[in-house]
Amino acid sequence: MTVTTKRALLAGLALVLSWAPALAQPKQTVDLLLVLAADVSRSINDSEFALQRKGYASAMTDSRVVRAMKSGQYGRIAVTFVEWSDEQDVLIDWMIIDDHHSARQFAEQLASKPRSFGGGTAIGSAIRFAAGLLANAPFVAERKVIDISGDGTSNCGWDVAGSRDMVLNKDGDLVINGLVIINDSPNVLSQEHTHPPGGLENYYRSKVMGGAGAFVMVANGFQTFGQSLANKMIAEIAMR
Repeated sequence: MTVTTKRALLAGLALVLSWAPALAQPKQTVDLLLVLAADVSRSINDSEFALQRKGYASAMTDSRVVRAMKSGQYGRIAVTFVEWSDEQDVLIDWMIIDDHHSARQFAEQLASKPRSFGGGTAIGSAIRFAAGLLANAPFVAERKVIDISGDGTSNCGWDVAGSRDMVLNKDGDLVINGLVIINDSPNVLSQEHTHPPGGLENYYRSKVMGGAGAFVMVANGFQTFGQSLANKMIAEIAMR
């Protein structure tokens, strides 16, 4: 082995060793990993979408929500925001929220993003996608929540209840909560989609929600969505 080769090997070893401490660092712990998954399927028109997006931003900066985020053992949660229809799009990657400033940053980022899709409603696919985000999150938490909001039943993609059961069986710490939006818009093409037999709330209770302490809340239209979401987030964050 030549002197040059030995030097190259030693240099490479030194580089690997210099990376090792950084690679070995544990993930930061938070009180909650929360996936906010918003329905943007074609049953939601542009004005309803604008109200929904505004509702998410206002809920995140609600002083009661921020207080709840800061009240846990670590004083912070990690949130990611996804829009879904028959596809899924991460609009905001995992982000620590621990005060009003970081909450405003999240809301401002969200307000700057264009609408992602407008296709079919694939709730099961959205659940699977959100569970994948939790499994690969750069933070650690004992509590993990997928928050699914929607105005209709699933009409494409993976089976809803089957997807729910699969991800819950894989991760016993996971909870899936639902926020049902009652959409009475005359522009909705299929009333059976937004108002199924037995009601959309019951559909979400039987097929979507799951895990210890899971629940479904109802927003009576997009005008009240922000307030309903804020109440829901407080309940999710406060569950310990």
